[in-house]
Amino acid sequence: MCEIFGVSSLNDFTANEYLKTFYSHSDFHPHGWGLACISRNGALVEKESIKASRSNYLRERLSQPVTAKILLAHIRYATIGNVEYKNCHPFTGKDGSGRRWTLIHNGTIFDFAPLYPYTKKQKGDTDSERIFLYLMDMLNEAQRKNGARLHFEERFGMFDKIISEMAAGNKLNLLFSDGKYLYAHTNCKGTLHYLEKNGVTLISTRPLSDEDWQPFPFAQLIAFNKGRQVKAGTVHNHEYIESEEAMKLIYRIFANL
Repeated sequence: MCEIFGVSSLNDFTANEYLKTFYSHSDFHPHGWGLACISRNGALVEKESIKASRSNYLRERLSQPVTAKILLAHIRYATIGNVEYKNCHPFTGKDGSGRRWTLIHNGTIFDFAPLYPYTKKQKGDTDSERIFLYLMDMLNEAQRKNGARLHFEERFGMFDKIISEMAAGNKLNLLFSDGKYLYAHTNCKGTLHYLEKNGVTLISTRPLSDEDWQPFPFAQLIAFNKGRQVKAGTVHNHEYIESEEAMKLIYRIFANL
């Protein structure tokens, strides 16, 4: 599967040492890498459909400071979708109000009917892109009904409901951001960790240092702002347990779409 890494910080945070360790795991996730440095003014997204350790561009990129208050990084092992640029994370786009969102995903959607129509709408082939497009459409629909942008509490409540429903029977490790808040979720034990230090929260599939990393809060959506947790959602109890039979099922499902 994939690995994900995210940062929420009070001040600009230089993440190079953590990123170097994170991307060193690409021997196990060789099908692409991505990086997004995010601010309220937009997102600088860089990605390639090659192994991170073989990327001359990434090597040069990490030779200079990679600094941001919100950062997302991804390395891909292709389960659904070909090894192509269009299938690499992060996925990014603006909602109807002009706010830019950026998302990375580690997991697999085995069965969630609202995502099926997006197989005809997406640019690539991944379930992760379908998640992103669906979340944006649901946000836009809610904002049209509201007649205005949703404020944070309303957005969080909507995402909390959707993600709680989507997590049933699916592996849903997510990090996504609107340039101010970083949202995070896991429902597979032992597959997401976090570290708090000096006004910074780091979130990673695996601990990236010898520091005091802890298991990420389980089966609930968490939002961070300026390096600290500001909102926790519903504990939904939809635990995903990885198995070989589940992975065989996903290939059968999408072969018939």
